[in-house]
Amino acid sequence: MNTILKLEELFMFILGIYLFSLLDYPWWLFLALILSPDIGMTGYLFNDKIGAFVYNLFHHKGLASAIYFMGIYLSVPLLQLTAVILFAHVSMDRIFGYVLKYDNGFKFTHLGEIGKKNG
Repeated sequence: MNTILKLEELFMFILGIYLFSLLDYPWWLFLALILSPDIGMTGYLFNDKIGAFVYNLFHHKGLASAIYFMGIYLSVPLLQLTAVILFAHVSMDRIFGYVLKYDNGFKFTHLGEIGKKNG
């Protein structure tokens, strides 16, 4: 099952790249911004509960989708760019096992503990 989930995320990452190609931005910008949603990890400087909330906010595909469609509806390419970067980043993170967090520590996720062999 783990392989299927990673393949699904790979295809969503490719979708993110495709959606970026539809925008009128240079490719170097995708590379420069792809790790920017990790700014959400700064919440862990306060405590695990705030860290999990902020991290999950910056790693939520539903939020990325809402921003993207708002960008289309309002014809604001910057919103579309923001959403595509967020969507692609989240997919990339999930390929490597970095998923939504519980509020008892960074390594506790909805798919198990990071660094622990899960079957």
